[in-house]
Amino acid sequence: MNLDTITAGVPLNEAKKALIMLHGRGATPHDILSIARHLDVEDFALVAPQAENRTWYPYSFLVPIQENEPSFSNSLEAVHQVLVAVQQNGIEKENIYFLGFSQGACLALEFTVRLAAKYGGVVAFTGGLIGDKVYEEHYHGNFENTPIFIGTSDPDFHVPVERVNESEALLKKMGANVTKKIYENMGHTISQDEIDWANKLVFSKK
Repeated sequence: MNLDTITAGVPLNEAKKALIMLHGRGATPHDILSIARHLDVEDFALVAPQAENRTWYPYSFLVPIQENEPSFSNSLEAVHQVLVAVQQNGIEKENIYFLGFSQGACLALEFTVRLAAKYGGVVAFTGGLIGDKVYEEHYHGNFENTPIFIGTSDPDFHVPVERVNESEALLKKMGANVTKKIYENMGHTISQDEIDWANKLVFSKK
């Protein structure tokens, strides 16, 4: 696994579940890992890659995709390498989870819907699918009822609610079991209510 990837929780070679955590712009793996203490993931391996120069792509997630290249494709490949490394430790996709905040939430949604499958779950704290529009032709597979939680503020300076709604519709079309919560004037942050919903819908499911 890449040297810039931080692991925590249960060692990967001992874990039966893994959570891939994607930080926001300007942040670090340690920042996103700090959220884990609020989540019901005591028996998970936690894996958090570091974006080059602390950003997964340079511009807004709403610009034409080519404007964020090559960083965007490199970031998708970095997450793919993490996923492969987790699977090489014997953890099945249905026991692999994704979580991201802001830019990391956008990347988590974009990555999983491009390779839709029955994952353990996806948590997107303030994010939506990437591009100047939703490109359905980029997305393949079926989530087979994978639980996905999306929480966001209305308004949010970086992530318009309209894109969150468009993303929800596409994810449902791809077979995901989506729960969306929109919080009035919450700001660009993660709320306790979002944490509670993520635990209830994704991490505490039996």
